[in-house]
Amino acid sequence: MGQLPVERVTPSRPFLHAGVDYAGPFLLKNWKGKNSRTYKSYIALFVCQATSAIHLELVTDYSTEAFIAAFKRFTARRGICATLKSDCGTNFKGADSELKNLFAASSQELGDLANLLANDGTQWLFNPPASPHFGGQWEAGVKSVKYHLRRVVGDKLLTYEEMNTLLIQIESVLNSRPLSPLSEDPEDLEALTPGHFLTGSALKTIPEPSLLSVKCSRLSRWQLTQQMLESFWTRWSKECLQRHLAMYKWNKTSPSLREGSLVLVVDERYPPSKWPLGRIIQTHPGTDGQVRVVSIKTQSSIIKRPVVKISPLPIPTSS
Repeated sequence: MGQLPVERVTPSRPFLHAGVDYAGPFLLKNWKGKNSRTYKSYIALFVCQATSAIHLELVTDYSTEAFIAAFKRFTARRGICATLKSDCGTNFKGADSELKNLFAASSQELGDLANLLANDGTQWLFNPPASPHFGGQWEAGVKSVKYHLRRVVGDKLLTYEEMNTLLIQIESVLNSRPLSPLSEDPEDLEALTPGHFLTGSALKTIPEPSLLSVKCSRLSRWQLTQQMLESFWTRWSKECLQRHLAMYKWNKTSPSLREGSLVLVVDERYPPSKWPLGRIIQTHPGTDGQVRVVSIKTQSSIIKRPVVKISPLPIPTSS
């Protein structure tokens, strides 16, 4: 495995060095009422190479103008990029010929885009053809968004405003994921997230009653969007926890947990962007000396949990 690019390990402001990829298509409708026409839309995903923060923009077509508009919205909120990386057009899986032509290294449209970005001080860099693994950082972001979003939205048709609102809330959910403890203080129960680099603190959503069990036919349009957000959170948080909880049962010995470690607690009742965190205050080893149960201090109480229901931060690397 090669070394990480310099941009990944050099301290810099968020999105100074970014990658971009497209996801879609997703069907939208022109208005909320009946007999509305449908059209395709796409998601432009920007990922910060230093902080892994994600920015989502809704794009209505494959034209150069649409991408420039999305890029201007992105830079207006996140700042001008020094470098912007992407795959070549041949690497866009499932995209039609228009998108491949737009991002083909030899196309006139891409040359115009690169020149326009260069005027603002942005250098557009391309990965080698047929090498999507070079862009693993944004490919992982696209997978997290598209895989669950398709299953959450299903055959429901949203308007541009509804879809854009849902995407921005999903962006907040993705940027709330815990990365590592903020400090070694046993009383500190906060974890570092991509949101800390964007706003200085963890991102949170407005607490609202759960709508997961309510039938779609009884929901307003706004409540339907909220239900989709909750469904996305449920699916993605489970996937994220599974990555944190990666264990090689019976094949590999995992290191024992220590007192004072910051851990994620598996609890399906928490609302979007709220991660249950706690510090281990006591371990309960078995007769073989292995810790399988721990006592955890959370924001509100002290609980006892088996190790299969918690995940230490940061993720332990395999030896």
